[in-house]
Amino acid sequence: MKPRVFVTRKLPPAVMEFLEKMFDLTCNPYDRVLSRQELLDGVSGIDGLLPLLTDRIDAELMDRAGDRLKIIANYAVGYNNIDLEAATACRIAVTNTPGVLTDTTADLTMALLLGVARRITESDAYTRSGKYQGWAPLLFLGTDVHLKTLGLMGFGRIGMAVAKRAAGFDMRILYTNDCQVDPEVDKQFNARCLDKETLLKASDFISIHVPLTPQTHHLMGAREFSLMKPTAYIINTSRGEVIDEQALVEALKKGQIAGAALDVYEHEPEIHPALLEMPNVLLLPHIGSASLETRTKMGMIAARNLEVFFKGEIPPNCLNPRIFS
Repeated sequence: MKPRVFVTRKLPPAVMEFLEKMFDLTCNPYDRVLSRQELLDGVSGIDGLLPLLTDRIDAELMDRAGDRLKIIANYAVGYNNIDLEAATACRIAVTNTPGVLTDTTADLTMALLLGVARRITESDAYTRSGKYQGWAPLLFLGTDVHLKTLGLMGFGRIGMAVAKRAAGFDMRILYTNDCQVDPEVDKQFNARCLDKETLLKASDFISIHVPLTPQTHHLMGAREFSLMKPTAYIINTSRGEVIDEQALVEALKKGQIAGAALDVYEHEPEIHPALLEMPNVLLLPHIGSASLETRTKMGMIAARNLEVFFKGEIPPNCLNPRIFS
């Protein structure tokens, strides 16, 4: 018999075709996030689970699934939606999809940076509304990106990919990072590692690329915004909880910073109402990895993690391999 696998939301066609071929598949029939009760009901009698970041996979859910559940193949790089400690205690393998969305997310980061600096969405709305009456010297003046200073909070795969793109704009690259970076990488991007306070004071654009951990929760708060230039912008394609959203609103209202471009939110999918009213804030619906190519690759990685596991092997992207010892 094929292993029973539950997918919590429909994935790109090629992924679904592969999953249906390999497993006894059950999929969320709705084009929305499952309610808590629907999710709890869905894990009954399954061998494998393929959830999204929007699904809270905790001890209660694992208990509801029972001893039959043996692998959780997360459809994301991050896994803060999963209680990894509880999964390990239950000897449930947990996997993710690292690497695959690096370039796509870096592309979107640059799109956000350019969009907020050059007031792209404001200009688009103005033009569509029929207000455009011809060229004018002061119409939607933005700020240049080339030759400006980009401060990267986190210099992992995505941070480096953003630095590579920013180098094409002759931007000066600064970064903070918990782990030591190869000096050759610094030379490649002409980048400098600084402490957070110095980076915030020196940067024209701050882009966040850290994972969500207890240490990075509210990494950017009132004090951090007060250190930024009043002409500086903040971009976040990481996790919403890294920014204290109320503090961001206050900083924008006070003119402590010039603007923000966000793809993620502290209480997602809810967005602070004040942000929705601010013309100097560019808002996207968490689409950092949203290209057909990348979302398909993510799905295939998750599917192959399941496939390898059910062949009796350690899946390639296992986050808790000690359960196999």
